[in-house]
Amino acid sequence: MQTGGDHSGDEPREKCGIVGVSLADRAAARPLYYALYALQHRGQESAGIVTHDGFQQHSHVERGLVGDAFEAEDLESLAGATGIGHVRYPTAGSLDKSCAQPFSVSFKSGSLGLSHNGNLVNADEVRDELAAAGHAFTSDGDTEVIAHDLARNLLQEDLVRAVKHTMKRIHGSYSLTITHDDTVLGVRDPMGNRPLCLGELEDGYVLASESAAIDTLDGELIRDVRPGELVVLEPDGSGYDTYQLVENDATAHCFFEHVYFARPDSVIDGSLVYEVRRELGRQLWTESGVETDVVMPVPDSGRAFASGYADAAAEVDAEGNPREDDDVGIEFAEGLMKNRYVGRTFIMPTQDERERAVRLKLNPIKSTVEGKTVTIIDDSIVRGTTSTQLVELVREAGAEEVHLRIGAPPIVAPCYFGIDMATREELIAANGSVEEIRETIEADSLAYLSIDAVAEALESSRADLCLGCVTGEYPFDVEGEETDRVVDSPSPGAPAADD
Repeated sequence: MQTGGDHSGDEPREKCGIVGVSLADRAAARPLYYALYALQHRGQESAGIVTHDGFQQHSHVERGLVGDAFEAEDLESLAGATGIGHVRYPTAGSLDKSCAQPFSVSFKSGSLGLSHNGNLVNADEVRDELAAAGHAFTSDGDTEVIAHDLARNLLQEDLVRAVKHTMKRIHGSYSLTITHDDTVLGVRDPMGNRPLCLGELEDGYVLASESAAIDTLDGELIRDVRPGELVVLEPDGSGYDTYQLVENDATAHCFFEHVYFARPDSVIDGSLVYEVRRELGRQLWTESGVETDVVMPVPDSGRAFASGYADAAAEVDAEGNPREDDDVGIEFAEGLMKNRYVGRTFIMPTQDERERAVRLKLNPIKSTVEGKTVTIIDDSIVRGTTSTQLVELVREAGAEEVHLRIGAPPIVAPCYFGIDMATREELIAANGSVEEIRETIEADSLAYLSIDAVAEALESSRADLCLGCVTGEYPFDVEGEETDRVVDSPSPGAPAADD
């Protein structure tokens, strides 16, 4: 399934953030609202909350940012101590409200609410099968496919088995928070592609895409939800049960969560994102450091990389030799200031306006760069538009040399699993060598981080990471694409109730 959305911007975008809470004796709506604020970076298209008061389900879903989607009276109307929430940036399905989440459905066995982060690669196949069995769909998103399949299974079996059989039927990337009446569930796909973690609050438990949402609620991170695991929160907030529904020998964690998407203060798969990015910066110096007067980040995502890069440069020179006592290395400086009130570049209608938007968003500090050699650290290059503009801006501010270092490998292929990345035709690294890209962006030098360095920084093996966007080989069975492992995809038709 090709990812959708508008690809005219030059930044990859995460699809969604999800959360679920189960509390002892207070309304869930406001904690969910605060948690969604903490996850706002993961989606800005729509926001929604579904709660259950023990008798009926309540829902409020709107387009826009969290602060715009909810009024005080909306939160007051969302009764109940259990619920789930969602922020969305669409990569599958249309932009209209029908694809906003959580998705709600009522059926003979009760009510369901479902929030999804990720992308299924067999959604069309499962939708066709369900439609042939009489299910009516109101959207073109894959979340509704999961909801209908789960509802069908719940008519025949208990909650745990129903979830297990849905997991056997769907194929692709997903982390889910689900309400089944007043019970909140968390599910992570068998490869662990998208993040999901479990936390404890003073009066209950929380599931969230990132631990920063748990921190916002004054909670404590317990652990990551394991790949293939189901977590069931007690409706009264007193505890939780876990079920390992699918076992896999390997994982396919998305390395780009650490490089770009997740908040630096989040812990993802056991690693603090900020420290991983600093280590990626250190690796970048080791692999391709260049002696310049100043190293500066592209705000905000390049900051931790540049900090680690500068720290490593203070210890050894670009040849790997220890510094002399009077050699302090490379100065770390903030050379670009970000205007936080400018809209996303992709909403600009023409290429000229999108390029102008870069100048609106970022402005060089002349005293930092004038008359100096400069290294700029960024997390990625997608189409090259922003990088070209940055190099030009810094040169115009008086830099004598402008070198660019990237804290990730070249992006050479699209993402099918929940990231709005671009098509191969749009990806600059898919259509040119590093030297050709350097010439295009007019930098004095350009270097990317190696895949092995990323794996080392994550203390992982390449086999346990999803590297599709930087290798063109994927951990799921995507039509027309190569895989990097033996993939066991579901066969057509519903799985048998084997246990």
